[in-house]
Amino acid sequence: MQAHSKQSVSFPLECDVLVVGGGINGAGIARDAAGRGLSVVLCEQHDLAAHTSSSSSKLIHGGLRYLEHYEFGLVRKALIEREVLLRSAPHIMWPLRFVMPHDRGQRPAWLIRLGMFLYDHLARRELLPGSRGLDLRRHPSGAPLKADFTRGFVYSDGWVDDARLVVLNAMDAAEKGAQIHTRTRCESLGRQGDRWNATLRRQDGHALQVRARCVVNAAGPWVAQFLGESAHVRSSKSVRLVKGSHIVVKKLFDHDHAYIFQNADGRIVFAIPYERDFTLIGTTDVEYKGATDSVAISQDEIDYLCTLCNRYFSRPIAPADVVWSYAGVRPLLEDAAADASAVTRDYQLDLNTEGAPLLSVFGGKITTFRKLAEEAVDLIAPALGNSRGAWTANACMPGGDLFAPTPQNRSVREFDSFVHGLQQQYAWLAPQLLHRYARAYGSRAHALLKGKNNVEDMGEEILAGLYAAEVDYLLRHEWATCAADILWRRSKLGLHFPKGSEAVLDAWLAARGGQRSDQPELQAASR
Repeated sequence: MQAHSKQSVSFPLECDVLVVGGGINGAGIARDAAGRGLSVVLCEQHDLAAHTSSSSSKLIHGGLRYLEHYEFGLVRKALIEREVLLRSAPHIMWPLRFVMPHDRGQRPAWLIRLGMFLYDHLARRELLPGSRGLDLRRHPSGAPLKADFTRGFVYSDGWVDDARLVVLNAMDAAEKGAQIHTRTRCESLGRQGDRWNATLRRQDGHALQVRARCVVNAAGPWVAQFLGESAHVRSSKSVRLVKGSHIVVKKLFDHDHAYIFQNADGRIVFAIPYERDFTLIGTTDVEYKGATDSVAISQDEIDYLCTLCNRYFSRPIAPADVVWSYAGVRPLLEDAAADASAVTRDYQLDLNTEGAPLLSVFGGKITTFRKLAEEAVDLIAPALGNSRGAWTANACMPGGDLFAPTPQNRSVREFDSFVHGLQQQYAWLAPQLLHRYARAYGSRAHALLKGKNNVEDMGEEILAGLYAAEVDYLLRHEWATCAADILWRRSKLGLHFPKGSEAVLDAWLAARGGQRSDQPELQAASR
């Protein structure tokens, strides 16, 4: 690994683009813009992916159910992106097969088959097998289901570690020159000639003055609030806040397929293998009017998800079986749909040029973030005198270059051989731990383990399987500052650790001198 010096901050800080919001869209736009040679500053009032972008169903998918709403363009765009993303980060994304049990009370089998035929053929597939009918009496996925379900369908989509996807975009942006400021709020913003003057306020009270040629409002659920209260700009577009909640229970099945269940109200819910020992169940679609920074699942939503699962699984679950839950607010583009589940997942980009440019992002879904970012930078680049073309379609995320050189699809299809090579190179570490490193860090696992030759070199084992070396890596390279960042967003180790583990880790961090500096060390991938 070749270390680079930390970025310095001058006052006022001059940049081409100020991105407000450290969710998937903001991080993706920062990455794309920095890769085209634009100087970028990103500020996020909390942690990266602290809200909506870590609260998804964690799927890279075209959206099979969106076909019912005739959103063929959105589905096609998402299906194309599905394989682009799988190739870009095969350590945190991978193919997943979905089983849809069928009974007479649901949509006709011929209609489902037609929908799946369209889903298979709206975009070219190279990585994922197509759909087919399924005899649940003979397939392993039928065993956990009630005996009434004898017939079904199976199709392909993808899985993603959503919070890590945001972090990897921010890492790539930083390695291309962007400055990423977490726990830093855009306190004020005003146009002055051909520049925006912004005051960014860190949680410790320190202020950064920024002069930017362009501002991108990627504030997610706060997009409209930011426009009105901070930028003092009116927009004809608005967002509709829809809450999506999930529950996690001890694993309900042992095979590697996921389920998609249809409810009588027309909604669908996924049951997905999760973190080796668990099943992830969700999501709901509920209109939301509360505070956007304190979103929580309701008892009604827990009951709803349990009831729907109990319609299908032979082993019932109850609210008492929920070991963890999370909820997030999706800032969907308002389209006057009566039902929250029918609101479009597409996005619109609103460019205001009444002075220095201001681009606001309305709507979107995690699968189409890269395309959204590309289109966003295409819009602002001409005003900034930048003519470099789009570049992210064939680029790997940090850690995604598992093989060098990387023949098409090898990293996706041969992930297990990458893990095997890692286990041979670092045979002194437990295979299960190395597999976790491979999934979390990909080729960057070599950076984490550089200079380590035995377990003692990993430093203190703060919690079971969590060594000081990994925590130090997350502090230096991934903007982690506290136990919640490490145990729930950079990883899901919090699910596996006993109660009180966050306090243990926070105490360890405090004893080590608290938070790291704002800009992490930059690195180049190495082996």
